[in-house]
Amino acid sequence: MSESTRAVFVISVAAELAGMHPQTLRIYERKGLIDPFRTPGGTRRYSQEDIERLQLIQDMTSQGLNLEGVKRVLALKEENRRLKQKLDRLRDKLEDMEEETERRLDAIERSYRHEIILRSNVRPMFGNER
Repeated sequence: MSESTRAVFVISVAAELAGMHPQTLRIYERKGLIDPFRTPGGTRRYSQEDIERLQLIQDMTSQGLNLEGVKRVLALKEENRRLKQKLDRLRDKLEDMEEETERRLDAIERSYRHEIILRSNVRPMFGNER
């Protein structure tokens, strides 16, 4: 678990770090904008990543976006992140396949190299029969 995803802040500290009221964090959770970790006792714990998400939400709302718009933007950002990861994996796989294809072609070329007789080498052996 990275330091930014470790849930360590209680709601009052998280609210202060994000520059908002604790009730706002509860509203955002009810609206599905944030999903803090819950301890076995049910206490909310926020990570640094959660704080950054709260600040992003605050930035978007201060620019006039309503909470439903914020929710859609966050969903699109997540989808974009997921697709980028998939694209990176596919690029890596394609690169591996290209390298494997090149290795196989080299092996095929080496295996047949001793069997290939160039036409120019054959002509002197048989003379000009044309």
